[in-house]
Amino acid sequence: MPFGQTSTGVTHCFALRLEDPGWSHWRPGQFVMVRHPSFGLELIWGRAFSISRLVSSGLSLFIQAQGRGSERLSAANPGDKVTVWGPLGNGFAIQDKRTLMLAGGVGIAPFLAYAENHPTPHKLELIFGHRLPLETYPFDNAKTLVPEMTVSSFHERSPEDLPVFLEMVDEAIMNHATSGLVLACGPTPFLRAVKQMAAKHGAMAQLSLENKMGCGVGACLGCVIKDTKGENVQVCSKGPVFWSHKIEL
Repeated sequence: MPFGQTSTGVTHCFALRLEDPGWSHWRPGQFVMVRHPSFGLELIWGRAFSISRLVSSGLSLFIQAQGRGSERLSAANPGDKVTVWGPLGNGFAIQDKRTLMLAGGVGIAPFLAYAENHPTPHKLELIFGHRLPLETYPFDNAKTLVPEMTVSSFHERSPEDLPVFLEMVDEAIMNHATSGLVLACGPTPFLRAVKQMAAKHGAMAQLSLENKMGCGVGACLGCVIKDTKGENVQVCSKGPVFWSHKIEL
């Protein structure tokens, strides 16, 4: 599948744009597995990435180059062909109610598609926490694509800033606890904090996990977590989106 690549100007993150896969059905929060020929025999598995956008011009993924697979994808050239399989997993619930989207770092990726496909985007609020400069991420894209939703960002410049951000998140979850929905995507410690806050305030929350995945279809068992019944569940096939009260983190 031919694709083009656009750098954000910061080496750590980039947008990978693929040809329209022609899917008949998909949901924001689902993901794809991508494998570049340069992986060769050294990198056996593909790499999992959230679907950032899917429009008539193609499929967009937002990627942070932090491992061998993503680094090689960042070095790919326009016109290269990659192997893609998906859409995989399950996506976020889309409900006609006030919905709070909590994103940490590259966890902002699935919320572009979510906001763009929501029937009542004026009921959406996005809070985005990040460590790299804001222009590294597609935050302005979110504001431009869906101007009806409320957006805010928080730059964590040092560890001392984290409690301030978490206090902001806690207050927002509390405000959505009565009749709203809370969605979160980001690093596991961030999701763990959201899970605890949702439980404290009685909020309905869904978390999108970023566990490392091998096959993407539940066969290799490399992404298994425990649910609240103590049973193993595969993040790739049973998630990556879970109701927060049904999993252990």
